[in-house]
Amino acid sequence: MGEPLKPLNIGIVGAGRISGAYLSTLDRTASLRLTAVTDLDRVRAESVAQQAPGEPAVAADVATLVARDDVDAVLNLTIPAAHAEVALAALGAGKHVYGEKPLAANRKDADAVLAAARETGLRVGCAPDTVLGTGTQTARKAVDDGLIGRPVAATAFMTTAGHERWHPDPEFYYRPGGGPLLDMGPYYLSALVHLLGPVVRVTGASSRPRAERTIGSGPRAGTVFPVEVDTHITGVLEHAGGALSTLVMSFDVRAARLPRIEVHGTEASLSVPDPNVFDGPVELHRGDGWQTLPVTAGHREAGRGVGLADLAEALADGRPHRASAELAAHVLDVMLTLLDAADQGRALPVTSTCERPAPLD
Repeated sequence: MGEPLKPLNIGIVGAGRISGAYLSTLDRTASLRLTAVTDLDRVRAESVAQQAPGEPAVAADVATLVARDDVDAVLNLTIPAAHAEVALAALGAGKHVYGEKPLAANRKDADAVLAAARETGLRVGCAPDTVLGTGTQTARKAVDDGLIGRPVAATAFMTTAGHERWHPDPEFYYRPGGGPLLDMGPYYLSALVHLLGPVVRVTGASSRPRAERTIGSGPRAGTVFPVEVDTHITGVLEHAGGALSTLVMSFDVRAARLPRIEVHGTEASLSVPDPNVFDGPVELHRGDGWQTLPVTAGHREAGRGVGLADLAEALADGRPHRASAELAAHVLDVMLTLLDAADQGRALPVTSTCERPAPLD
């Protein structure tokens, strides 16, 4: 029967810039209630607490927050390198976890989080939840309803000249654990899994055209720093159903007119909006021009944190939540396997898998 529907008490770990987007969703979602927040910078934690309704407490550290009786679930908004550590601390204290992407920095840490969730029977969710908006979900319904026939192929492109143009401290994007694939890939790959199912094999190539980058804005403008990872990645993904996706993730493209995501079938083609946002037009082409489809599925006017709300409602309904750790772990494995394939110059199997998340009405 599931648990009775009641607000899930949320403790935030990490009060950086992204926390503001989550606060907006927490403020207007009846199934979630913010009760505590902590950050390495107490001033930032206090600022978030002051913006939130209900006067949430400011905890001294992670251990104090996860030990609180008024915290049911931890919203993990720390840097990627700390995601697994915070998740394991929360699970060890008997709390559910929902975190920003990626689930962990490597496969070993991701597996540890999944194992801890199984052992404790607790829920672990992970961004991105943009795939639960009307954009990806309307596109998915079109695929599921057979509007494109049998899916044959997909393309996914994320191209930019680099984050150093606008970010005042961009070095971490160009160090191990960074790069365009690990930074933006979770949005595109999560959408592709929703649309076409899990990935079973990958091949790819990558390059690093520039050894150094220059910060273009902010107080450190003009600062030169080294590039330690490949910044242009191209891959071909084979989905379990047989469809092939072509992926390009780049910090080396000055300008492009490439689509974000397209899905091509035996009967029609589908244009899917930017998976980094929740909505956008979905267009279908049957041979007679592009036609915009009506919105038929997904959360309207959604914001960051709708995946956490889905987790809370899933607890009450006794069903799987959609922005799951299993999906996030599979996406991480696909990305790391693609980087391995590019480094080795050969196709590699993806050893993990996941269930395709349930669609949204």
